[in-house]
Amino acid sequence: MAKRKSSSRSGRKGGNRVSGFFRALKKVVLWFFIVTIAWVLLYRFLNPPVTWLMMQRAIERKWDGKSWKIEKEWKSFDELSDNLKLAAVAGEDAHFLEHWGFDMKSIQKAYAKNKAGKPIRGGSTISQQTAKNVFLWPGRSWIRKGFEAYFTLLIELLWSKERILEVYLNVAEMGDGIYGAEAAMQHYFNKSSEKMSKRQAALLIAVLPNPLRWSPAKPTKYIYYKQYLILRNMRNIRKLNF
Repeated sequence: MAKRKSSSRSGRKGGNRVSGFFRALKKVVLWFFIVTIAWVLLYRFLNPPVTWLMMQRAIERKWDGKSWKIEKEWKSFDELSDNLKLAAVAGEDAHFLEHWGFDMKSIQKAYAKNKAGKPIRGGSTISQQTAKNVFLWPGRSWIRKGFEAYFTLLIELLWSKERILEVYLNVAEMGDGIYGAEAAMQHYFNKSSEKMSKRQAALLIAVLPNPLRWSPAKPTKYIYYKQYLILRNMRNIRKLNF
């Protein structure tokens, strides 16, 4: 009898531990949704002061014996050049105004090319890049991709397309310690982003995949070719209807 009572008590203890674990897990999941949704809602109205990438790059500069550097200057959607907005959509995400965060055709094309052993190409939309830049840490992993998809859905649901594009063009890395179009224009061309020409806008967007390797100040033949493609796409799109 004693053995039966003992096994019964241990069974109850085991059951209590399992139920306790699931109660704690539910609380963690609930708080995760509360915090992340509040975070995204907050940035709908307030501009992100800094991103993980900005901090990482600045720390890397210090490790290399360089000065701390985070150059940025926020411009509202209306202050940003129409040429820049058009160039960003033409060069980065032609279906930006049509999709809900994911361009399935681009993702399928990228998957097919990567599977065929061709140069690795991403299928990320402007919305995905904004989610990644603002809310996540740099790096590549399936866990991070999952969070990226989650935050992409949130900003598409809680922000306008204008806000997504505004944030993207203000936080994107555009050089060593340089973030956003205004800081980039001041650094490379000594002028405000409000006055940028179509060619300058296309050039800035052309270097975005790797702004630490390429520079709008010293374009390579490849960058000039990308600029040409972006300008051609800009002529095809002509105008963004928000």
